[in-house]
Amino acid sequence: MLAKCKDQYINKIMDNIKLSNEKNIILNSIADGVFTVDSEFKITWINNSAERILGITRDDAIGKMCFEVFHANICEHSCALKESMSSGRNIVNKTIYIVNAEGLQIPISISTAILKDENGNITGGVETFRDISEIEELRKTIESGYSFEDIISKNKKMQEIFAILPDIAESESSVLIEGASGTGKELIARAIHNLSNRKNKPLITINCGALPENLLESELFGYKAGAFTDAKKDKPGKITLADGGTIFFDEIGEIQSSLQVKILRFLQEKEYDPLGGVDTLKADVRVISATNKSLYDEVTENRFRDDLYYRLNVVNLMLPALKERREDIPLLINHFINKFNSLKGKDIEGVSDNVMNILMNYDYPGNIRELENIIEHTFVMCKENYILERHLPARLLSEETLVNLDLTLEELERIHIIKILEKNSGHKSKTASDLGIDQSTLWRKLKKFGID
Repeated sequence: MLAKCKDQYINKIMDNIKLSNEKNIILNSIADGVFTVDSEFKITWINNSAERILGITRDDAIGKMCFEVFHANICEHSCALKESMSSGRNIVNKTIYIVNAEGLQIPISISTAILKDENGNITGGVETFRDISEIEELRKTIESGYSFEDIISKNKKMQEIFAILPDIAESESSVLIEGASGTGKELIARAIHNLSNRKNKPLITINCGALPENLLESELFGYKAGAFTDAKKDKPGKITLADGGTIFFDEIGEIQSSLQVKILRFLQEKEYDPLGGVDTLKADVRVISATNKSLYDEVTENRFRDDLYYRLNVVNLMLPALKERREDIPLLINHFINKFNSLKGKDIEGVSDNVMNILMNYDYPGNIRELENIIEHTFVMCKENYILERHLPARLLSEETLVNLDLTLEELERIHIIKILEKNSGHKSKTASDLGIDQSTLWRKLKKFGID
């Protein structure tokens, strides 16, 4: 009986060894790299493909901490294996970069899962990965087609605009660009100018909403010495400076009716009168206009001249809001990270999955300009290689997210005050009322937390 039990035990061991060998043969025959770690993140096994991709031998890897072998850009701050082992969730097809034994940076796609013993206890983790260098090169080639001048988009509507911009630029027709604030109207205007035969001449921008009517008129048409009290000498206007080139009227819907008449005359006759002048001047200028209003609605409400509207609106371009082109958000995030890395001398590599999820689901009332400001904000706050949730502006974070960030009560209070201030556009008495405190208490807290 004892001999029989002993034989069964030996047979079971041999079956397990045979099964283990069969698993190793299978795992060593696949193209994907595979390695396992124990609960302390020490490598316990790697397959042949992992040796090839990493440029190391099995003996050099086993027993070492995974970050000593992998040298991945996420090892220090957002380890995928650590996340799986702490949360119990698998991670699938996450793109990261590693540095192989030769010092070359390689893009790989990783998937992770946990390993459990027969009692259901987590004993370690397993990670599979594949070299996606060729796929990354293809992606970069494809993404290069998503940029036009300084504009980045793979949105269908934006791609349609990209396709017709050269034809629009070649014409001399007036262009009206409509879209919400921050959608890139000035970038489109600049692209039209740069693609046109006027590209070697000036592109002059005038913000019609930034100046009162009298100053806007003198800024636009210029003035002669003595035209008004402070006019000590002649000053050429924007139209004169733009001669031979393009003038861009930003927020054209803000100009008053009396000035609309003078701009209409210039569009019709290509001539204008400087303030205080006696001679009529001529200028060869192409006009591009932009508005964040519906200029047609302004016409129907008699706030904008219909004859000027039709002169400006020969070619119409309508830019979609960022929330209507969410597929562009990852492209724009990457673009702004590269931009601020260059400007601020940092080496931030990207955003965490949670941050990407937050940014993909935000509605961006300020559109692309707001997204750029958000990324700039994170650059001020971020000291790591990856942008994490705690680096985002408070207004983007839910109360649940804030609690999960493991912040102190003071940090939570500071963020909550900032959120209420932002909701009330900085209005202190409304903020104090919403917080249920008096204004003197709010002032003390603002001073205490260094909130300007």
